[in-house]
Amino acid sequence: MKNYRLFLLVLALLLSSNAFGQTSLNGAGSTFVYPMMSKWASEYHKLHPDVQINYQSIGSGGGIRQVSAGTVDFGATDGPMTDEQLSSSTVGKILHVPLVMGADVPAYNLPGVSQELRFTPELLAGIFLGKISTWNDPQIAKVNPGVSLPNQPILVVHRSDGSGTTYIWTDYLSKVSKEWESSVGRGTSVKWPVGLGGKGNEGVAGMVRQMAGTIGYVELIYAQQNKIPYGPVQNSAGNFVAASVESVTAAAASAKIPADYRYSITNASGKDAYPISGTVWALLPEHPRDATKGKVLVDFMHWVITDGQGMASDLHYSKLPTDLVPRLQASLKTVK
Repeated sequence: MKNYRLFLLVLALLLSSNAFGQTSLNGAGSTFVYPMMSKWASEYHKLHPDVQINYQSIGSGGGIRQVSAGTVDFGATDGPMTDEQLSSSTVGKILHVPLVMGADVPAYNLPGVSQELRFTPELLAGIFLGKISTWNDPQIAKVNPGVSLPNQPILVVHRSDGSGTTYIWTDYLSKVSKEWESSVGRGTSVKWPVGLGGKGNEGVAGMVRQMAGTIGYVELIYAQQNKIPYGPVQNSAGNFVAASVESVTAAAASAKIPADYRYSITNASGKDAYPISGTVWALLPEHPRDATKGKVLVDFMHWVITDGQGMASDLHYSKLPTDLVPRLQASLKTVK
């Protein structure tokens, strides 16, 4: 009888452990952060084999919609939620948690041109407005002296889905071009004046890679992984700066981060700042419907903003400013 009771106790412990082992966190949103999120999910699972993190790369707009409807445990976005979006959430108050920072780059496919092309704010606005429509346009030639530019039409590629990468790009264009701001504006989805749409960073990168004469905007790692050329962009100090971990960090250095963590680092000041830089936020309901999942999610986020930051630079993301981490740790205590 004694051995039987011991057997039952061991069985109960095993079942309890197995039940906890089935804990799954479901997230969705930003394609910008997908490579980083995949790494974090894998590494966290190694530390906590009882937790599985599933993340769907569906675009920031989809992440906002799903977390607001309560169909996922957390969302991720590269463009902060608007006041209207926050007020229409069916899960109550949503906390923005900055995760990492990264860069949108102008990626292009121009066969026969081996030199790196440089871009000014005026060039990018003109191209995406459809006003600069051939690669040998005098405005492009002026910024790229000595480059033999072909008389070839420019084919713009943009995102077709709700996208935080689009938010960063259009937020930047709205700051540097009054015409863009008044006619198109900023958002995760906009009415594009010209071009073809691709789904996700993956879709845009694929189209640019396959089609000669194209230019699109993608997160830095997608250009690097697909071996697509991308050019330095002239910043607000007048310097041409290439996207890198260091130049994104320089852009973040001037950011004034408010209490709700909704901010922008596009067109930042500083001679070394890359101008089309942005932040990725996790979106967490402050009162999760599943309390157990909520505790696991908070622990995961604590790990991401501390130990997880050490993995960022390997995937060409920039770490959070160190003085921001204690603030976020305090804010995570509101999730319960």
